[in-house]
Amino acid sequence: MLVFDVSIFATARAFRFSAVSTVRHETRGQRDRAAMPQPKYRKIAVLGYRSVGKSSLTIQFVEGQFVDSYDPTIENTFNKMVSVNGQDFNLQLVDTAGQDEYSIFPQSHSMDIHGYVLVYSVTSLKSFEVVQVLHEKLLDMVGKIQVPIILVGNKKDLHMERVIKYEEGKKLADSWKAAFMESSAKENQTAVEVFKRVILEMENADGNATSQGKQCKVM
Repeated sequence: MLVFDVSIFATARAFRFSAVSTVRHETRGQRDRAAMPQPKYRKIAVLGYRSVGKSSLTIQFVEGQFVDSYDPTIENTFNKMVSVNGQDFNLQLVDTAGQDEYSIFPQSHSMDIHGYVLVYSVTSLKSFEVVQVLHEKLLDMVGKIQVPIILVGNKKDLHMERVIKYEEGKKLADSWKAAFMESSAKENQTAVEVFKRVILEMENADGNATSQGKQCKVM
């Protein structure tokens, strides 16, 4: 007479069920990872006249600190991961040397650049004039009528020294069909907003229209 240990069969059946469940769980996890959007690489150039706060604005965004001392920039490159509307972006920011109306526009500033931050100081009429010249040179170099740009009036916190009204900056940006905002490199939130806006401009240019009301997460 054969006697079977029922517990052995029960254990074996439970093991098979556990193994199948694990495989199914891993397969579902692999599908979820595959469905997640991959980070997009975007290169952004920050342009403007000397001492308008390009470096301070960039460093505030990247490192979250305000650099008050002015040391003329040759050219610096920063990298930053951010998430906008659930999409991760691997940003390379090119903090360019200050330029004037007589500067030759470097060809490197038009190659492999996805978007531009053009900065002037609300305390400097000269910087406002120069940023218009830079815009013309930029369009001549890239050969496009319109590129993803945000015009930024920096140093908005210097109320007593302001010479460029908000409306003047907005009118200029509208004539370019570009985004516009004023900022202070002393405020991290406005620095984050500047680069969020240029990301949205780049996405719109790529046909990926997104809502500007959503969150920008800095990593």
